[in-house]
Amino acid sequence: MRFPSRRLVILALLAAAPCTADTPPRDAATLYAQLCANCHGADLRGGKTSSLLDAKWSHSTDGTGLARIIRNGVRRSGMPAFGATLDEAEIRSLVVLIRESATRRADPAVRTTQPLPSGVQSSEHHSYRIEKIVDGLDVPWSLAFLPDGRLLFTQRTGGVFTSTPSPAGWTTQPVAGVPPVWVRDEGGLMALAVPPDYTATGWLYLTLSDPGPDDTGNTKLVRGRLRDGRWTDQQTLFAASSSSYTSLGVNFGGRVVVDNEYVFFSFGERGHVGQAQDLSLPNGKIHRLLPDGSIPPGNPFAKTPGALPSIWSYGHRNPQGLALHPKTGELWETEHGPRGGDELNYIRPGRNYGWPLVTHGMNYDVTSVSPLTEKRGLTPPVLHWTPSIATSPIRFYDGDAFPRWKNNLFLGALAQQELHRLVVKGGRVTHRELILKNRGRIRDMITGPDGALYVALEIPGPDTPDCIIRLVPAP
Repeated sequence: MRFPSRRLVILALLAAAPCTADTPPRDAATLYAQLCANCHGADLRGGKTSSLLDAKWSHSTDGTGLARIIRNGVRRSGMPAFGATLDEAEIRSLVVLIRESATRRADPAVRTTQPLPSGVQSSEHHSYRIEKIVDGLDVPWSLAFLPDGRLLFTQRTGGVFTSTPSPAGWTTQPVAGVPPVWVRDEGGLMALAVPPDYTATGWLYLTLSDPGPDDTGNTKLVRGRLRDGRWTDQQTLFAASSSSYTSLGVNFGGRVVVDNEYVFFSFGERGHVGQAQDLSLPNGKIHRLLPDGSIPPGNPFAKTPGALPSIWSYGHRNPQGLALHPKTGELWETEHGPRGGDELNYIRPGRNYGWPLVTHGMNYDVTSVSPLTEKRGLTPPVLHWTPSIATSPIRFYDGDAFPRWKNNLFLGALAQQELHRLVVKGGRVTHRELILKNRGRIRDMITGPDGALYVALEIPGPDTPDCIIRLVPAP
């Protein structure tokens, strides 16, 4: 049996209803594509934020509540108010579109995430197979490997897990004693990093949305040790002042990378537009610390009156990707723009990367953030994506199983469900290749001790558990 397209169904429903406005409402599908798809996905199955197809909406239970949210927004979640942009007929048409689509969520026509392929896959330089190694997860946010070969991963909902390989498969165990997290919208347990000196020190680095007073939270960096399956010896390395904690559940940043000398971590602007330019605040910055949380004397603002001495760069919106080149030590970053304007940046100390003074994006309600896309004294992105692909993690491949990928930068996308391979040289991208498409939102990737490329996938939909896969060489 063949179903009519969603667009035709909605237009038929709207045509059957009386129109009381002087001007007919604009097409619901077009309005959705213009105003909603950037966050909720072109197919309503989720992009930067959650799916609309399961009818389990975070802030409403029926069509009346859904209309209220479209009209008034949900500031805490970063959802803008469209009451000044849409009339009541247009709001009702969007409600019909969302509810009708939710009732047909099992229709294959609205599913764009495809099953993982079997057999040999081809890329420009290497052939590979895809193997699923851990299943049944809930937003796996970050991956790391211990020297003994165990895989560590976090789930945004608050768990840290170890997974041990064996000939019979991977055995996964939860880590006890993990610090509590504030799970709201984009917030939760975030990145995990294993430093090069782990064997000597045992330290692990973790970022999380820390619970504050009155149902608030903010980004926090801690370190601890893993002993007998428990998280122990925790130390706070960086926490914002309690007065800066907010009920907004967006733009936490939260990536952390560690080299032989320093800890770099990202702190999002947390929905407070403009604070990324304020050097007295941590918001919208990349920070650099020594492993114990103290300030390196060479930080660019260490002697600037009124500035946080931990700041390494500023003018960032929501930096969720951070990676160090394994040979040159160059620091690279990806960040979410608003509607459009996702960025890949080559990070250098003391630089201002422009948000919100310049951007290639606009606000979610289609109003302008800035009329400028570049300005003297502000560092432009190496690449930008408009429309957004919802850039998230980046990692340099440093294994031997795929020799022609060596030192290439892999970049993941949430909304577009893409895994990109980038060749970078001299602060520029000289070549790009798309490796995966429509297999799930890419939450993280990492080179394993076996040289395979491990990828954390968030699969859109209410009944589709997330997983960790790996790309292994094939003849």
